[in-house]
Amino acid sequence: MEHNRRDFIRKIGGSSVLFGISGMLWAGHRINPKHGLGDSGAAFVGDTWVDIDHQTYGAKPDDGNQLGGGTLYSDHFTKGDYEPTDLDGLIEALSQAKPGEVVFIPDETEIDLTTYIYIDQFVLEIPKGVTLAGNRGHDGSKGALLSSDALKTPILIRALGSNVRISGLRIQGPNSKRYMAHHKKSFQPGGPRHAYYYKFPVSNGIVTEYGNLEIDNCDISAFSQSGIQLNKGEFHHIHHNFIHHCQYNGLGYGISHSTASSIIEYNLFDSNRHSIAGTGEPGCSYVARHNVELGISLSHCFDMHGGKDRKDGTVIAGTNIEIYNNTFRAPQFAIGIRGEPENDCKIYQNWFVSHQAEDEAVRPYPYEKRDVYDNVYGKDPGPPK
Repeated sequence: MEHNRRDFIRKIGGSSVLFGISGMLWAGHRINPKHGLGDSGAAFVGDTWVDIDHQTYGAKPDDGNQLGGGTLYSDHFTKGDYEPTDLDGLIEALSQAKPGEVVFIPDETEIDLTTYIYIDQFVLEIPKGVTLAGNRGHDGSKGALLSSDALKTPILIRALGSNVRISGLRIQGPNSKRYMAHHKKSFQPGGPRHAYYYKFPVSNGIVTEYGNLEIDNCDISAFSQSGIQLNKGEFHHIHHNFIHHCQYNGLGYGISHSTASSIIEYNLFDSNRHSIAGTGEPGCSYVARHNVELGISLSHCFDMHGGKDRKDGTVIAGTNIEIYNNTFRAPQFAIGIRGEPENDCKIYQNWFVSHQAEDEAVRPYPYEKRDVYDNVYGKDPGPPK
């Protein structure tokens, strides 16, 4: 199998069209059979961008890297200041680590936090300025695995301050399912609604209240509420990850924001309800660029809630939203902005592979403050519109 990207040129409507082929990307993640993905250890990504008249549409890898991280990622960790191999050793290392230090979990070490979480409501906490790392993708390694099988996993990992980094790990939650019947029973006409819905426990992967969280080269999966929950803080950077199977109906977020802002780039997403979501409160903002939706989504892929969802009497849907150079393959709506941002919402230079027009790709909510322009549509896209 050819691992390097290949390009070929077609002519469509008189324009020069260059397709970017990412090919078989060995992302260095374990494909877990419980997620229904088989066990091959590889994800076929295929063509993720198209150049039309020297302008790129869709997600293009940055130099020296591959989308989703893994084998061809350029910033692997291979050692650290501490190198624990079990949970007690990891807890001790994190308690000792100082800003600027690295806690490195070697090779394909598997650390199961289930009993600590179930019995003691344990949370793995990373101090301010500390990096927690594995070696996902280095020399073919899957990377160390941190997991919980407890359906009630309120928080698996928590950042205790700013400038925390989490890199090169597999982080796996307890619930990869949709539970459609439970949602239907909860919210059907005359149903018991939220009080009943929330009797079933939920799970979250990585949670922060502080700024400058960096998460890169990780495989994050099977959290029923959020794989990554950004409650507060600015300048979060979520990049080169594979985030998938966070799809519990009613929640199911790959990355969620409250009053936080982030840059989200070079990730692969699949089988989430919303891969990116926000409460839409003032201060809730994100830039999403060069990400790929691989093809399965329970609802629209990128989201921002509005005032109607929060029932706060406004139509505010965040502060700033910028969505560009992403590739969407899922047949559902790609984007849903459920109100009006305080400043701007710009959606441009994306490739909507499964849609033929804007009103098929972007949910037509009755709000005007968004700017959708210069995107391409369909498997063989014509001129931008």
